[in-house]
Amino acid sequence: MTSPEPQSPAPQPPEPESKDRVYRSVPAIAGGVLLLAITGWLGIDAIVSGEGRTPWLALAVLLLVVPLVIAFTLRPAVYAGDDRLRIRNPFRLVVVPWGQVASLRSSYSNEVLTESGAKYQLWAVPVSLRARKKAARREMRATAQARREMGRDEGRGAALGMRAGLDGGLGGDSVSDGPARAETDRIMDELRGLHEARHQAESARGEVTVRWAYEVLAPAVAGAVLVLVLVVMG
Repeated sequence: MTSPEPQSPAPQPPEPESKDRVYRSVPAIAGGVLLLAITGWLGIDAIVSGEGRTPWLALAVLLLVVPLVIAFTLRPAVYAGDDRLRIRNPFRLVVVPWGQVASLRSSYSNEVLTESGAKYQLWAVPVSLRARKKAARREMRATAQARREMGRDEGRGAALGMRAGLDGGLGGDSVSDGPARAETDRIMDELRGLHEARHQAESARGEVTVRWAYEVLAPAVAGAVLVLVLVVMG
């Protein structure tokens, strides 16, 4: 009798990789889709029903405009992983390891500053001054309401005596959990927290890389040249 061959242990499933957090501007995407629909409708109509050089000019304009609309509306995104920050701007893709990030700054635009002094704008996380003012007004209303509730609680506490002291007040649930923040400011807070947690990690080291988006630049330049040639030729 032959002894059974030893079976090799079953391969262990690979550990799931942590997914990047993706940040994009929903209003920009909606506006880009609308612009593409209008541009495509007008351009195709000119190509189909135009006469003379009009169809060629419409085609050249589409070749120029469509990549630019995509670049400034649909393309921008920010990918935040455990080891690096990937910034996809209209014409560039910037990869910054967390160890190379010096700070994340918010003023009239959201930016990342590297240890070497370079600055890259986060197109996908635009600053909205209107949203900031709205959040500030909401915070002021919440603070005023909390003060009114505290005033009523103090009056009730004086009437109820020790019970109010033991219960910790009757209206404590109405106090805001934290300061109101605009959506993009909350995103920047998340990125700062991730940077603070990961910038010392060994896997978060490396060099900053920048790659130009030739898939956007090439058709846009070709369209611009074609439009110029058609206009000069009359």
